[in-house]
Formats: sequence, C-alpha cells, structure tokens
Amino acid sequence: MLKELKPAFVMLMALTVLTGILYPLLVTGIAQALFADAANGSLIEQNGKLAGSALIGQHFSDPKYFWGRPSATGPMPYNAAASSGSNLGPLNPALEAAVQARIAALKAADPSQIELIPVDLVTASASGLDPHISPAAAAWQAPRIARQRGLPLDVVGGLVAQHTQGRQLGVLGEARVNVLQLNLALDAMRR
Repeated sequence: MLKELKPAFVMLMALTVLTGILYPLLVTGIAQALFADAANGSLIEQNGKLAGSALIGQHFSDPKYFWGRPSATGPMPYNAAASSGSNLGPLNPALEAAVQARIAALKAADPSQIELIPVDLVTASASGLDPHISPAAAAWQAPRIARQRGLPLDVVGGLVAQHTQGRQLGVLGEARVNVLQLNLALDAMRR
C-alpha cells in the first residue's frame, strides 16, 4: 500500500508547489512587470492622498460634482465586496420605482435641465461598481456643475471632452468618462 501512496503523495507535493506557488509567482511577476498600474488596483492619488480607484465608482451626491451611475451594491453604494447587479428585470415594479426615484432626484438637483436624462444616470451597471458615465450623461450634468461652481459652461464642457476616453483599441465598448477623475480635475481647477 505504501508503494501506491508514495507516488500519489509526490505528485500532490509537486502539483502543490507548481500550481500553488510557482504559477502564482510567475503570473504576479508578469502582471507587475507589464501591467503594474492595473495589477495594483489602478489607484488614483491627488496631493499625496489616495482618492480612489479608476476601476471602482464612488458615490457623489453634492450638486457641484458629476454623479456616476447608480450602484446596485448594498447596503453601501459602490461596495466592491458586494459587487452585483440588482437582478431586477425590465418589467419589475421595483426597478421602475427605483428609476423613477432617480429621475426625480436628478430633476430636483437641476430643475432647469429639460433635456432627456441619459439612461446610464438612472440604471446601474451589471457589477454595480461602474466608475464611468457616457459623454452624454456628463454633458447633461455640465450646466448644473457650471452653475454650482460659477464656471462658464464651455470650460466644464472642455473638461468633459479632455476626460472622455474613446473605445478600447478603437473598436471595443463605447466612449466613456471616468467620474472620479473628472471630479478631481474640477477640484484642481479651484487651486
């Protein structure tokens, strides 16, 4: 019986070392060498302080800031440990009520805005953590930001244009604006 157990134990140890130690070290080394920013969480610092990650949305409710997509994580918005969609179907009354409440909040924050509200301002992403909004959602909020900060609308629009990222590799996804980076740029204008 020892004759059969010895090769099994040797294989267990060999595969443990290979898949549990060597492979993770190799993958981590490659990630750190080639993609260090992403491998370390795409952290954003401003004035030597950690402001957040470019990959995880943050909750902004002050009218002088751009607001991101609603978060589906609970009970705290943009909780990376609870990433998930709401799992509410398009005919679910709870989803309709949530969207109507979001529309009402956006209209209350900017009663003079009469344009149609872009859908990404009232619906959560699949992960509930999306840090981006569409350029249309940023443009919709720009008049409120300009008024709140006492800035010309074209300055705020220019800032949105500067922070608009195109499609990945020119073909994947849609144009997008990172809300945290845009809000940090707004704050930097005051200095």
